[in-house]
Amino acid sequence: MLLLALAVLCGAAGAAEGERLRLATTTSLQDTGLLDLIKDKFDEKYNATLDVVSGGTGIAIQYAERGDVDVLIVHDKVRELKFIDEGYGLERRCIAYNYFYLIGPKDDPAGVKGMNVSQAMATIMEKGKADPSKVMFISRGDNSGTHAREKLLWKGANYDYSAVNSSGPWYIEAGQGMGATLNIANEKQAYTLSDMSTFMAYQGNLTLVSIIEGGDELLNVYVAMAVNPKKHPGVNCELANELINYLVSDEGQNLIAGFGKEKFGTPLFSAARGNCELIGCSAAECAVSTSASCAVA
Repeated sequence: MLLLALAVLCGAAGAAEGERLRLATTTSLQDTGLLDLIKDKFDEKYNATLDVVSGGTGIAIQYAERGDVDVLIVHDKVRELKFIDEGYGLERRCIAYNYFYLIGPKDDPAGVKGMNVSQAMATIMEKGKADPSKVMFISRGDNSGTHAREKLLWKGANYDYSAVNSSGPWYIEAGQGMGATLNIANEKQAYTLSDMSTFMAYQGNLTLVSIIEGGDELLNVYVAMAVNPKKHPGVNCELANELINYLVSDEGQNLIAGFGKEKFGTPLFSAARGNCELIGCSAAECAVSTSASCAVA
């Protein structure tokens, strides 16, 4: 990932034609292949080159705060709003959503199927501490959007995350992206939290199944934001806004809504347009064109 980041951040000067746009994003959009499709369409439409670095929401925001990228797509509302409030981002635009799944072994050794997710997390911890050879949980542990949601779920189960993280061998931090975390969980026959799209993309290679899905606690909303040129005058704000406007356009929303349907029988993501109230995004930030100026002064 470091080599990829260096290639994206340092090697962009050699484009044969058109402008370059640097995007930092979550592993789920990259692992599923959606970003490859977006890149192909965007590059052709705008005679540009979209360079993508994928490493999770936490890493994406770090790159954006340093001005190393022009635009980001992430999925952690608390950090998104903080990013905007601190002046690093121009506007928040909701572009897509799906749900997180609680994934686990088919035989469900903790017996959590049918519970709400907070009850399930508490039960997994209780039974994991009692017998870690039978019940384990693998965390992303990488400050990603999925990791942030996991922390919220522990809070909803009335546990402090620091206490969970130090409570015994039943709980393992992978420190890796979603695909790698799913593979580790599969190897250890453990529970984990995954975004729906990555799980479906990897499902053919896993024996793990979705144990709990759906509901507000597991809603997963993806947001695009351009980096504020007042913080970093060198960013390509105009082209960043073009990408965002493409993603919220009819063409972009249809592309998102149809992605994965042919291969998996169901789309991996849902378009934000028409679902703003459901996903908790205001009309001003949900699948509408950007309005913020790119002027530095």
